[in-house]
Amino acid sequence: MSIKKTALDKNKLDQIVSAARRNQEEREQSYRGQALKMYPWVCGRCTREFTHKNLAELTVHHRNHNHDDNPPDGKNWELLCLYCHDNEHARYEEMRFNSIQKASKMSLSDKATHNPFADLKSLLDNKK
Repeated sequence: MSIKKTALDKNKLDQIVSAARRNQEEREQSYRGQALKMYPWVCGRCTREFTHKNLAELTVHHRNHNHDDNPPDGKNWELLCLYCHDNEHARYEEMRFNSIQKASKMSLSDKATHNPFADLKSLLDNKK
């Protein structure tokens, strides 16, 4: 009975190994895998270096913010650590929000008319 069990275990192990190799090949074909082969494992902003141990913290950033733009030469990619990547996207969203606000013109009725510090100078002059 131990011979049969060993044969089953070996069969299952072969399946696991082949699945792992297949998954690795698929990952290497993805833009992340391509970028990791193409660029050094260093954050493009803070220059933090990465090893196999902490490689999951290194992300691929699309410079033009279009995740469908993945040229084979990698000119739209940049490797960033998680922190710099979050910071870059926050800056981008803030820029978009500010440009939307500037584009929409406020009418006079939308502007604030109350000035809470209007009488401050006269109050300070009266105290002297």
